[in-house]
Amino acid sequence: MSEKLSVCIVGSGNWGSAIAKIIGANVVKFNNKFAERVPMYVYEEIINNQKLTNIINELHENIKYLPGHKLPENVVAVPDIIEATKDADILVFVLPHQFIRTLCVTLLGQIKPTAVGLSLIKGFDQGDGTNVELISKIIEKNLRIQCHVLMGANLANEVAEEKFCETTIGCRDKRLAPILRDLIQTPNFRVVVVEDTEAVEVCGALKNIVACAAGFVDGLGLGDNTKAAVIRLGLMEMIKFVDTFYGGSKLSTFFESCGVADLITTCYGGRNRRICEQFVKTGKTIRDLEAELLSGQKLQGPATADEVHAMLKAKNMLDKFPLFTAVQRICHEEIRPADLIDQIRNHPEHVMRVEGAV
Repeated sequence: MSEKLSVCIVGSGNWGSAIAKIIGANVVKFNNKFAERVPMYVYEEIINNQKLTNIINELHENIKYLPGHKLPENVVAVPDIIEATKDADILVFVLPHQFIRTLCVTLLGQIKPTAVGLSLIKGFDQGDGTNVELISKIIEKNLRIQCHVLMGANLANEVAEEKFCETTIGCRDKRLAPILRDLIQTPNFRVVVVEDTEAVEVCGALKNIVACAAGFVDGLGLGDNTKAAVIRLGLMEMIKFVDTFYGGSKLSTFFESCGVADLITTCYGGRNRRICEQFVKTGKTIRDLEAELLSGQKLQGPATADEVHAMLKAKNMLDKFPLFTAVQRICHEEIRPADLIDQIRNHPEHVMRVEGAV
């Protein structure tokens, strides 16, 4: 490799800052492959009468989104998205999925035509209302670059604390796969690369819907048996969704970190579960709880449920995904959280098992 690859992190929230710790250290470790300076795009905010970018660059800590964790000094906060990305060979996208289209409009023609993307964004775009669009495909189409994905059981604070965990990279480019692995992997953050990129990305989006259902169960105090049933049915709907709309994916992908591991982690420790539990317990709206409890972070589950619901409704398939449908209706207060179990009691998965019994 004749020239070192420059890496830019596009986003600086909780997860973006955690991955910046890893990338900042790894570009130094593999300094034969990567340029040392890592620009990190930061949406400018004023914290304690100071610009957040100045705080990060002086203290090497994102005091709002990842307090208590030092960022490597070679990670440089940049408030101008064009300035941050202009020299990047690898763009690591890690921001709420609702912002990706606006971002692409801003960056079109402003980045290297040879750049590649790695999306850590968990969610869908609603597209035309009859189909959801994968975030990686939106990036590819609108920025005219190749985009791969990273999804896994990766709660940001635990990753930042360097607790052992795994992740999955979906990448069909055999030349690029080892480069992305070296950029991301550490002794406590183990990477498995698979070619099944669509299934990897879809799992990362759909698990947030299931986590909302798990939060409703926790809020209702229904116990671990009920929660386990909801998680299992959610996994079955995830598999069915991929089989229906992204044929050719491998069942084995659901047993990688991006699949069942991420689902379990999110249903026990993620923000979607936590907010939906409080939705039941407090009677406050999800929007109000998001503003009150997430310190500016965005909730992905309800938005993803809306996007999936619009697609399934357009295709007359709501009855085939009763858990996804129930979550969307509860979030919009069309039915009560207590109605969740009634909505899935006669789940197609149960009926199929009964009819197939010997």
